[in-house]
Amino acid sequence: MPDGAGAQNEATNLSRGALRSTIPWARRATNVVRGLRFRLTVSYVLFFSVLLVGIGLLFRQTLRSQLDDDVRVTLEEEWGAAKAYLRIENKRPIWVADSSDPEEAYIVERLRRVYLLTDSTGYLLEHSETYDSLGIDPPQEIQRIVKSGKTELHERRDKSGIPYLIKAGEVPSTDGEPYFFALGRSLEANERTVDTFMGRYFLLLPALIALTCFLGWILAGRAVRPVNQVAQAAEGVTGSNLSLRIPKRGADDELDHLIDSFNQMTERLSHSFEQIRRFSTDVSHELRTPLTAIRGQLEVALFTAQTTEQFRDAMVNALEDVEKLSSIVRALLLLSQAESGQLALQKTSLDLGAIAEDVVDQFQIPAEEKGVELSVTTLPGTSAFADKTQVERLFSNLVSNAVKYTPRGGTIQVRVGPDSAHQSWARVEVADTGVGIPAENLSQIFDRFYRVRNAETNLIQGLGLGLSFVAWIVSAHGGSINVESKPGEGSRFIVHLPSAPPASVTPSPEPATVTV
Repeated sequence: MPDGAGAQNEATNLSRGALRSTIPWARRATNVVRGLRFRLTVSYVLFFSVLLVGIGLLFRQTLRSQLDDDVRVTLEEEWGAAKAYLRIENKRPIWVADSSDPEEAYIVERLRRVYLLTDSTGYLLEHSETYDSLGIDPPQEIQRIVKSGKTELHERRDKSGIPYLIKAGEVPSTDGEPYFFALGRSLEANERTVDTFMGRYFLLLPALIALTCFLGWILAGRAVRPVNQVAQAAEGVTGSNLSLRIPKRGADDELDHLIDSFNQMTERLSHSFEQIRRFSTDVSHELRTPLTAIRGQLEVALFTAQTTEQFRDAMVNALEDVEKLSSIVRALLLLSQAESGQLALQKTSLDLGAIAEDVVDQFQIPAEEKGVELSVTTLPGTSAFADKTQVERLFSNLVSNAVKYTPRGGTIQVRVGPDSAHQSWARVEVADTGVGIPAENLSQIFDRFYRVRNAETNLIQGLGLGLSFVAWIVSAHGGSINVESKPGEGSRFIVHLPSAPPASVTPSPEPATVTV
């Protein structure tokens, strides 16, 4: 009994092993069938199979038509010869030929192989045995052809199925009465030639289809090779490996366009990941500073404070750092809400000059502490149809950036007025004599988390969110923003905002582009 159980278990294990070894092959076969290369090959084979069959049928029809035309030409010649050798006297056919001439005797014998002769009523005068096997024409048909005075061509088959081409018509006689004459020629050789050709062609067709399969598989493999390269490269793309680039084939076709699009995508992903990494670093730094300060103040209060006043000072300092931390979190939350469309705008007619003056007043003290001259120039009556909170944030971010990046002794000028070229638009300009922006960085300064990195800006703290807010605010109001800057000479930001509700707003005077 144990021996029987062991044998059964061994057989089961063998069957399971065979099944496991079969499954990968089944999966591989399934993957091949589902693959693009297989489908392209099948498409090639089906197309060329239909094409080859169509070509064969076309050749068959062409060959048959050509052979039949040759028979018609021969039949026309024999028809003329028959009228020359045949005489009808007193309803008696006489074939006039020189019996001593073998050639004439052969011609007359050939003409009489397939023929029929009747009078105009259909009375049979003379016919060949071969024509008898085709079937004698009925009197009504004979009378119709004789009455029409024209010759007709038609195809008929004998009892054995052999086709014949028949020409029938009227022939004159010595007594002046019309007679019906029909002359035929076999098409058997034509059919045999066509059948032989088609038989050989379709015998060769499987080999041609097999060759098409082989060539189709090779061509499909070459066609999908770049796609496989893109897929393999895409599998290797990770957050830490975005430098992969696929070389273009140089064909400038759809696959090269796909490769180019993939390379651009990985470049954008690399840029985005780099921004996120920089953002993570900046956020960590910005959050660590107030958190460290808060922790320090609380530890001081816990371990060293002895009086109520000391506890109060520690709590006040900690609350200031908490407010700074809250400001950072609010900025991130607001930008996230703005970019996701969750931040609704409450647009009204605003006095841009008044808002600009208020914002400039708020930054006078930071500017004086840094030794920077900050001034504002407004033209009365300059209005914009916009959200007040967001417009205040726009001014605040632009002026804050100007103060932050303008060294001691520099100047910042804020100008507000109507656009001289488009009166239905308001123009805001914030110009400074700060460190400036390199030309290669101008196209990216409005990107989220982007900061210009150089020796002059690395010491200045920030998250790179201010100009992202500005770009979103301008876009949400249907306006445009341009920037002109040169390193060491300063920057100038120019914003255009609509002065009236959307129903009467004219097209933007400038596209939302960056100008160097």
